[in-house]
Amino acid sequence: MSDEEDGGSLYVLTAVLLTPTQFPAVFGDDFPQACALLGVPPAADGYGLVLGQDEEGARWTVVVDDVSLVAGAIAAWDCGMEYDLSPDERTVVASLAGWPLELTVSASGIAEPHDPEQGADGTGRVPLAPPSAEGWGPVQRRLGADQIAREWADWSGRVAEDGGAAAAAHPGLARALREAADYARQAPPPGRVRSAFAGEGVRTLRADGPGWSLVARTGGPAFVLLDEEPGEVLAVPREPGAGLPGLAGLLTALDGVAARPA
Repeated sequence: MSDEEDGGSLYVLTAVLLTPTQFPAVFGDDFPQACALLGVPPAADGYGLVLGQDEEGARWTVVVDDVSLVAGAIAAWDCGMEYDLSPDERTVVASLAGWPLELTVSASGIAEPHDPEQGADGTGRVPLAPPSAEGWGPVQRRLGADQIAREWADWSGRVAEDGGAAAAAHPGLARALREAADYARQAPPPGRVRSAFAGEGVRTLRADGPGWSLVARTGGPAFVLLDEEPGEVLAVPREPGAGLPGLAGLLTALDGVAARPA
């Protein structure tokens, strides 16, 4: 595709969706936060993010409003099919220097990936960059919840073994569950709660809030990660008590307000 900034070419390496129902966890707790990171308004239909290199090897992230085109490309790639993703220049919302995500691929025949100079995209911002892998904070907490969702069989098996009783009276867990329950009474910002298909009659739930992330499956266990507990995963007790809501009712309520892919 062409680079809107200088008329050059962009060698597309990958793409991701930025919508109320699906966005990279590194971007924020909700869709508006994710959009703010990139300096674009939280449009209802969301965006596609195209990551690539220009002819000199510089990293660029192009934000486009043709979400269906990007979604189609991602679906084709996931199936092992080739797809030439070339969004029309009229769909480009912003061209931002750098990549917000870590990529292990690069375009062949051009210079190694590197960031253009600060301000090269006209925003004056330092180039986008992936978060540090060191330490623990909101980004690592959200990524941890995503990892649990991907490795669900292993984590749910651990609950079957120990019951998760050790976390029953944890004050941070109680606070997170109370705030999650409040989402059912007062709608949170778009993307704070998301629901995705996980099998016949089963959905994966992801919810985030100030300092906490929850991942669960309807009819199954749930886990909470906290900023204040680096690397710890707290299993949610199934029964109410010690200031905690009942798990089944909480998950049903969250699924009722969750954003869902079309």
